[in-house]
Amino acid sequence: MRLESKKVLITVKAYPNPSKKYTETVCCAGIDLESNKWIRLYPIPFRDLDESQKFKKYTVIELKAEKSNKDHRPESFRIDSDSISIIEHIDTRKKWQRRKEIIMPTISSSFCSILDEANKGITSLGMFQPCEIDFHYKKANIKDIETIEACYAQLTFFDKKKKAIEQIPFDFYYSFKCRNHHECPGHKLLIIDWEIGQAYRDWRHRYKSQNILLKKIKEKWLTQLCADSKDVYFFVGNMQRFPQNFMILGVFYPPK
Repeated sequence: MRLESKKVLITVKAYPNPSKKYTETVCCAGIDLESNKWIRLYPIPFRDLDESQKFKKYTVIELKAEKSNKDHRPESFRIDSDSISIIEHIDTRKKWQRRKEIIMPTISSSFCSILDEANKGITSLGMFQPCEIDFHYKKANIKDIETIEACYAQLTFFDKKKKAIEQIPFDFYYSFKCRNHHECPGHKLLIIDWEIGQAYRDWRHRYKSQNILLKKIKEKWLTQLCADSKDVYFFVGNMQRFPQNFMILGVFYPPK
C-alpha cells in the first residue's frame, strides 16, 4: 500500500507505552483535515522524534501514512514518523472557535451509539457529550519491571537510548452517563491521556502528601475541566483486540 500525505489536527496523545516491537510508542489521534474524519496514527516513537517534530495537542501536523494492514479498525493508519512536520498550533482565542470549527462536526450522539457502531466494526474513535460526571482513582497493577526493561534493551545501534517510561501507580477514571440518552445505563472508563500521567509525575514534587496530590488531580480533571461553565466532551477510543473496551483519550472543554 502506498504512503499518502495527510494533514491532521492532533486532539489526543496517550501516555507512552512500552512495546516489544517498537520499544516505546505513543498512540495519537485527531481529525484528518481532508476527510474531516477521525484518524489514529501509530506507531509514534514520540520521545525519539527530533525536537522540531514534537507536537502538542491541537497542533496541525503533516505526515505520510498508509492504512494499517494489521489493525483493521477503520481509523487506524501506520505512519512514517520521519515524515512528521509541524504546520501550526491552533489556540483557544474567541472561545476556542477554530478548534470547534474542525472538531464539533465529528460529535456522536452518545457513547452508547459509539459502542454500538464499534460492535459493528464501523468506528473505533469518537467524541460525545457526557453528563453526571464523576472522577475516581485506584491503585494500578504495576507491570513487571523486567518485562518493561526488556523492551528497552532491544535498541539497535541507530536508536536513541532513553530511560524506561515511568509507570504511574494509580489508574484514573471518569464515570458518566450519556447526555440526552435516557436509557443510558452509565459508564466508567479509564483515562489514558498523557497529560494526567504527566500531572502526577510533576505535581508529586509540589504536593508531598499523596492524598493531597490525588485531591489536586481530581480538582483539575473534575472541578476545573468539567465545570458548569464548560461545554464538556470526551474523546474515546477502543482497543484493537477488544473492540468493546473503550478508554477516555482526552477532554474537550471550550467555555459555554
